[in-house]
Amino acid sequence: MENDLNPRLSVGRVDWWSILIYAALVLAGWLNIYAAVYDDRHASIFDLSQRYGMQLVWVGVSAFMAVSILLIDAKYYHILAYPLYWGTILILVGVLFFGKEVNGAKSWIMIGPVALQPTEFVKFTTSLALARYMSSYTFDIHRPHDLLRVGAIIGLPVLIVMLQNDTGSALVYGSFLFMFYREGFNRWVYVVLIMVVSLFVFSFLLDPAALLIVLLLVCVISEGLTNGYWRSKLIYVAALTLFVALLYMLLPMLGGSISLHTAILVGVVLSLGLVAAYAYRYKVRNVLMFVLFFFGSLAFTYSIDYAFDNILQTHQQKRILDLLGLESDLKGWGYNVNQSKIAIGSGGFSGKGFLEGTQTKFNFVPEQSTDFIFCTVGEEWGFLGSALVIVLFGILILRLVRMGERQMEPFGRIYCYCVASIFFFHVLVNIGLTIGLMPVIGIPLPFFSYGGSSMIAFTVLLFVAIRLDSAKNELTL
Repeated sequence: MENDLNPRLSVGRVDWWSILIYAALVLAGWLNIYAAVYDDRHASIFDLSQRYGMQLVWVGVSAFMAVSILLIDAKYYHILAYPLYWGTILILVGVLFFGKEVNGAKSWIMIGPVALQPTEFVKFTTSLALARYMSSYTFDIHRPHDLLRVGAIIGLPVLIVMLQNDTGSALVYGSFLFMFYREGFNRWVYVVLIMVVSLFVFSFLLDPAALLIVLLLVCVISEGLTNGYWRSKLIYVAALTLFVALLYMLLPMLGGSISLHTAILVGVVLSLGLVAAYAYRYKVRNVLMFVLFFFGSLAFTYSIDYAFDNILQTHQQKRILDLLGLESDLKGWGYNVNQSKIAIGSGGFSGKGFLEGTQTKFNFVPEQSTDFIFCTVGEEWGFLGSALVIVLFGILILRLVRMGERQMEPFGRIYCYCVASIFFFHVLVNIGLTIGLMPVIGIPLPFFSYGGSSMIAFTVLLFVAIRLDSAKNELTL
């Protein structure tokens, strides 16, 4: 028997603090859009011919949506999860054929004079679909069959969005890993993911020989921390070092030649091959696991160069190299981020004041009302204002997590975790890219970046969580 939710909304159970934070962020976002595109010829903040005027319209639509969501019977979000998911998937497919291309991504549809981005709404419907499927009584997060279906729910919109050439929006779906973690997913998966990201970064920063040594030491130390027997680890490292030294020094004396990287690679492959054979014969599974992990990591590091040169587009390659400090093109690929850092840094501790940002007024930062809206916050509000915005976002995300933790049924818990994950990813990446800590992937800052699609979608995401939270004590069997 499924849980049912009482249709009555108890005002006392609504999380009004989250709503107040939402209102504060929306107001701050609107004022910053006004500052970012301010024009003396259109000084009225209500001018509908300007972006700040249109944003006010979207704020009004979002407010109407928020009130409607709170008044709707909470059980319908469970009932309509799959129909809404498949409906938005069909719209995404339609965008591939009939959509409008903006900045190289074919992810927009035109409804009269209004352009909407369905991708923003699919985040909401995917969260509902995940919550619906994972809250079923038969679901087990450790069962491969169930994980395959969950992967399909996430993977389908990711595939379509990638076909639309909107990589940034596709990466947002990776934020659901946080929800999986809270639901008890295998912790080793996250260790592997951290290793993959680390290997990707260090493959650019380290010499191949140094990277090979670091990778081997990480595996040896990890195996030692897991199983102990440090004496055998020291003997192995000493023997390997001696073999590599002899190979590197003696082979040239015999008329051959070998690089240090090749000598280390030969020694490691031969020695770990023997270790793997020993571990397999005597059923030492932990040692065998670390050996396989090493060879898998080694294969990944050697595939990075191929993927970087043949799969990533030129602008994506340049952004990665610029982020890692390996290339600097202040007038080309690095121009946006460089101007963004100048704008934020020029704000100092308390900022230049509302409408007093020179970097903003003279349009030094491209896309300043959308992807780089946080530059306006930094320049005009300074460190204090920027910190306040980040704190408000942090409190809102923590309240979403708390909403999930106090749910009495899994549907609401999983949905709230999904929403917290999406908000966290957007805030982290968008603010991070403006200060050069994240690659530029073009995703909006919730409630700040200009756009009706993102404003409405984030409002719906948040207020459905608030509605489910208000119904947490109204469950009946």
